[in-house]
Amino acid sequence: MSLGKDPSNSTLNPPANRIAKVIARAGVCSRRAAEKLIFQGRVSVDGIPITTPAMIVTPTQCVYVDGKLLPILNTPRLWLFHKPAGVITTHYDPQRRKTVFDIVTQYALPHVISVGRLDVMSEGLLLLTNHGGIARSLEHPSAGWARCYRVRVFGSVTQEALDRLQQGITIKGITYTPLKATLNKTQGSNAWVTMTLHEGKNREIRKIAEHFGWKVNRLIRVAYGPFQLGPLPVGKIQEIPQKVLHEHLGTVFH
Repeated sequence: MSLGKDPSNSTLNPPANRIAKVIARAGVCSRRAAEKLIFQGRVSVDGIPITTPAMIVTPTQCVYVDGKLLPILNTPRLWLFHKPAGVITTHYDPQRRKTVFDIVTQYALPHVISVGRLDVMSEGLLLLTNHGGIARSLEHPSAGWARCYRVRVFGSVTQEALDRLQQGITIKGITYTPLKATLNKTQGSNAWVTMTLHEGKNREIRKIAEHFGWKVNRLIRVAYGPFQLGPLPVGKIQEIPQKVLHEHLGTVFH
């Protein structure tokens, strides 16, 4: 069996590609891990061991990893995952902290990657996919996908202060693009705020809150573009139907 070819979908299964990328797209492992396998002599093409991840292979060639024929490219898929607070978004943590991927192993998924990240204490919607093209399409700033968060902060919050964010803000030399923020309610010394970002720099909401003298004590992502967290329980996953995926990400598929 060769790599397989679907003439109706050349974007997802191109006629030729770098071997490490082909292995990753088949769902065996990440591209970086595939490069390590190649350097370790564990990958062969048409029965001949290879030593460089830059090698170009075509759908007519047979790729083997540890003597096993590479599976045909998986159908691109996307899952919603309700990330708990206290776990990190990485495949491996040198400090041996619990990761998102430790949790999702119970669901027998193919090799998946996250679309962006949520920091360790943030919770809520994290998108997982088996296809790098989907991840890049959703992550790239030019796509302008909105990320919506419910944020609980400690401090004196006013709508007037939040409205200033609609013009963008520069903090310690870093410029944050305009975002929409709405004060939902106050509970004693805490306030619940809904924030919608279109860029999402590292720890952006926490840094903005700190700038105003507020302390974030809960941060929940409830939407990423058209994909909603909804009633999905903490630690659970839900796959996006293929029809919905094509409706929202058609340019990735064609």
